[in-house]
Amino acid sequence: MAAFPFTIGATDGKARAGVLATPRGEIRTPAFMPVGTAGTVKALTVEQVAATGADILLGNTYHLMLRPTAERVRRLGGLHRFMRWEKPILTDSGGFQVMSLSKISKVTEDAVTFQSHLDGSRHTLSPERSMEIQADLLGADIVMQLDELVALPATPGKAAEAMRRSARWGERSKAAFGTRDTQALFGIQQGGVDEALRRESAERMLETGFDGYAIGGLAVGEGHQAMVEVLDFAPAMLPADRPRYLMGVGKPIDIVEAVARGVDMFDCVLPTRSGRHGQAWTWDGPINLKNARFAEDEAPLDAASEVSASRDYSKAYLHHLVKANEILGQVLLSWHNLAFFQALMAELRAAISDGRMEAFRRSFAARQTSGSDISA
Repeated sequence: MAAFPFTIGATDGKARAGVLATPRGEIRTPAFMPVGTAGTVKALTVEQVAATGADILLGNTYHLMLRPTAERVRRLGGLHRFMRWEKPILTDSGGFQVMSLSKISKVTEDAVTFQSHLDGSRHTLSPERSMEIQADLLGADIVMQLDELVALPATPGKAAEAMRRSARWGERSKAAFGTRDTQALFGIQQGGVDEALRRESAERMLETGFDGYAIGGLAVGEGHQAMVEVLDFAPAMLPADRPRYLMGVGKPIDIVEAVARGVDMFDCVLPTRSGRHGQAWTWDGPINLKNARFAEDEAPLDAASEVSASRDYSKAYLHHLVKANEILGQVLLSWHNLAFFQALMAELRAAISDGRMEAFRRSFAARQTSGSDISA
């Protein structure tokens, strides 16, 4: 029996709208998790993040174990208390950052050893250590197994090796995590873009048994079309009665296409990262506030939004802030972008419940394509 009840309230095609109930609150799905890498969603207070409608945040094992250290977070009351976020937190295992950020990393069957990107100090991350950090020291509500990620494109042999090691690490993660009533453990499907490897990964995950299931190893260089093709078969390999989480995705169009294929949960740094670089996401596609055409545009980004950043500031003012490199510009655009992503999730949940998911999907794709403005 899974730790957290997951209730699917409506379906439309493969798309599902539901609720994952945790002791710290309900997570409405499809759900987007803002990324709080180092104990903060960059440039925003937790009150601002909550005001966008976020039900859950993501924290990062790799960054927190290096600074301020997971042991210190534990001494200070756990991650929720440390960052003043009372709702659920999901932590990723640190595997992705070990592969992509560390100066030197070495993978063995036992663990991955790496040098910190901060100061070159050496560390070891095993499935057991990852469980200790996430569940016992940080106190996450949803914990991710340690997996081995490979960048795409990868040879079939490399993808298979990493997938099978991830499956073994999943078994060790489950054994170390044990059975808990107030915390959940998610497994991670790997296998690159190969359908047979994805199926083998899913079958091994089911043998181990997890509270939820993630699709890993996408949005790492394979491109939108290849990702969508994997999502045509990968979600259906995972249990229909548990949450399905697509890790590290992504762009709004990617999210809509993934929801249409049965995915329930997402995370990505895109809203805040693009906000810090002058880009705002809108229903008509992304716009670049650096562009001169906004210099005297008195309209807000979204007059109908309940979030002040979207509703109360003109594009002209935002253009000025971005051009002047004022911190407030980064704050307001990050806040607006998170609000847009949460509004998108609310629209997706409504479209599924109303039986109009396919119409929403077509309309959204047409508007996003026609309105793209990422120049300059």
